[in-house]
Amino acid sequence: MSDDQFEEMMDGEENFAAMFEASLSTVGQQLEPGQKIEATLLQLGKDWSFIGVGQKGEGVLASAELLNADGELQYAVGDRISVYFLSRSGGELRFTTRIGGGGSGTEQLENAFQSGIPVDGRIEKEIKGGFEVKLTGNVRAFCPFSQTGLRQTEPADLIGQTLPFRITQFSERGRNIVVSHRAILDEQREQQRAGLRDTLQEGMVLHGTVTNIRDFGAFVDIGGIEGLLPISEISYGRVENVEDVLRVGQELEVAVKKIDWENNKFSFSLRETQADPWNKVGSIYKVAGQYPGQVSRLAQFGAFVTLEDGVDGLLHISKLGDGQRIRHPQDVLQVGQQLRVVIEKIDQVEKRISLALAGAKDEVEETSYTETTTTSGFGSFGDLLKAGQNKKGRKKR
Repeated sequence: MSDDQFEEMMDGEENFAAMFEASLSTVGQQLEPGQKIEATLLQLGKDWSFIGVGQKGEGVLASAELLNADGELQYAVGDRISVYFLSRSGGELRFTTRIGGGGSGTEQLENAFQSGIPVDGRIEKEIKGGFEVKLTGNVRAFCPFSQTGLRQTEPADLIGQTLPFRITQFSERGRNIVVSHRAILDEQREQQRAGLRDTLQEGMVLHGTVTNIRDFGAFVDIGGIEGLLPISEISYGRVENVEDVLRVGQELEVAVKKIDWENNKFSFSLRETQADPWNKVGSIYKVAGQYPGQVSRLAQFGAFVTLEDGVDGLLHISKLGDGQRIRHPQDVLQVGQQLRVVIEKIDQVEKRISLALAGAKDEVEETSYTETTTTSGFGSFGDLLKAGQNKKGRKKR
């Protein structure tokens, strides 16, 4: 064998060895007790089921953990489930989904505490500072109010519920156990947040839940992050009081308006998921057409009249007073008053509508949002100035 052939053979063996080591590093990774992984159900048995966990050796799980509350099997071969590693014995790897209502009492709970494995517990009653929770083996534990969830909940709504908990304190041989349901929720939320970092984009429409209501808007949780729904983004119509439109716990479909991961600020829009009522202007709402409306706001220069939510027009002060000059629209109108108006002008670019009172003599004259008017007897300010200058000129002559 030549030197070149020998070196080529050695290089091939080294490459094979490297690939073999790499495969062991991914397939035979050392598991730590309490480590959470995703597994695939391979075979379902009466007492034990086999799962694929990407490791050398067989992964086993008590089949009872795959049953629902009615004792019925809720999984099938090929399903993916989350499991926690318990121990290794020979070639067998023992896993659990979480420690449930049966078992060996404090010994099992101490193992769950050391390994960080969730345990099921039933909230029995409210006590000072929190709740009494019954764990496996009828062991009693304490859950502080602050650790029951991500947000405050009425105690009466929690009593009787069975929830997963993380044991945060285990002492006095199990006579002093403190648990947290919030720790489980925080972990789930972090996983959701990590997933959103890769997928969330502005303009996406997502399902959310109202978590808090303020004067300036509402906070909405879309699962993983919470953002602001500003009052201006709730509806195309004018919203004076957020609580008149939304309530805590209400489920919504919202559009993502702004994403700022660095400052942890997110904003949403509800109005962008709704049809824009302005699209009706020009088809349903036309120039010279008469429509019912309601006075929604009074300003020095006129009154804003709502034809429907999101479609407002201006009734200029010059169109009020039945031919008499008035100082303010409130002299003849009040907010909430029902009117019948005629559309004089539509500005599609600025999305503005000029109105007049139906039946008025000058209802077809055009007005704008910014023009100022005077009585016809005196003319405009420019006319008065010009007349004054002409008068001075005549006196000099």
